[in-house]
Amino acid sequence: MATTTSYAGYLKSNLRDYGMLISLVVIMGLFQYLTDGTLMEPLNLTNLVLQNSYIVIMALGMLLVIVAGHIDLSVGSVVGFVGALAAVLMVQFEMHFVPATLICLAAGAAIGAAQGFFVAFFSIPSFIVTLAGMLVFKGLSLALLQGQSVGPFPHVFQLLSSGFIPDWLHGERLRLTSLLLGGVVAALLLWTKWRERVQQAQHGIEDEPLPFFLGKNLVFVALILGFCALLASYKGLPNVLVVMALLMLFYDFVTRRTTLGRRIYALGGNEKAARLSGIKTQWLSFYTFVNMGVLAAVAGLVFAARLNTATPKAGTGFELDVIAACFIGGASASGGVGKVLGAVIGALVMGVMNNGMSILGIGIDYQQVIKGLVLLAAVCVDVYNRNKA
Repeated sequence: MATTTSYAGYLKSNLRDYGMLISLVVIMGLFQYLTDGTLMEPLNLTNLVLQNSYIVIMALGMLLVIVAGHIDLSVGSVVGFVGALAAVLMVQFEMHFVPATLICLAAGAAIGAAQGFFVAFFSIPSFIVTLAGMLVFKGLSLALLQGQSVGPFPHVFQLLSSGFIPDWLHGERLRLTSLLLGGVVAALLLWTKWRERVQQAQHGIEDEPLPFFLGKNLVFVALILGFCALLASYKGLPNVLVVMALLMLFYDFVTRRTTLGRRIYALGGNEKAARLSGIKTQWLSFYTFVNMGVLAAVAGLVFAARLNTATPKAGTGFELDVIAACFIGGASASGGVGKVLGAVIGALVMGVMNNGMSILGIGIDYQQVIKGLVLLAAVCVDVYNRNKA
């Protein structure tokens, strides 16, 4: 009875984390049934990755901004501006894609620094600063492109979003290299989590019960292996998926294992207490916006490479999906709470919903209604849990 009670208590206190994973599995199962199996077909899964890669990338940066107690409404316009800048450099000026890419990333960092400067050092609410940024960079995108679409991009640059990992093992029916890579990632994940659990046990840190630990991680391993097997039966792992995975691992490490990550959570939890403890809160807020600008630039390059052209309307509405992904993934609207894995799961939930509703023929009008209700429900759950605590 004591064991059952402790399990129930642990599940109750960590319902947010397990609930998101369960919700993702349920939503995928629901749309798999409603679409008669179309959702999980290899071609559709590949499209799902390509269509949502830039949302996942920006959600990683937006998570840190939200955890720090701020918001960034300009990311969609920054995506469009960076795509326009890349088109002007690569197509009109015929610049090599490597220096052009570096210039675009530097532009993203400069945009984040400019907005972060006003938020951090002038104490102007981030909502106002980034709302202004949304208008400014939307206008600059129109000015750069002169109201027209510019393209196509060089073929090598297009591979960032449309290319796939070569199959060096030359499988006949399956892309064995992609399948092997998925197996290695799954094994590393399981080994890393087990090693972390052992280290926590050695230091006497209370950890999750073994059945929960095994169940959660085996579900992740099964999802990774199944996902890679399905993609391997088509063209293999997309290049952009590798970029996403590396960014996810990096930001997960930063938020959970570094002093910088812990300070960002402290800043969002209680800014005054963090400042009194010696944390340079102004610079910390500034850095989160710089980081957001760089990731928005990466997303802009990925999106432009996928479309193979830059358009004046690129990035419209992206900020809504990115912010929704973070809140649905468990980030708190009041700051100080949120995990990288949650933001990724939130982005996948949004992506699966968008893709599944499109397959079912649901119009964009009702898609927006449904996504809005899901976002509202996620924030209501967060407020309820915070008030209950």
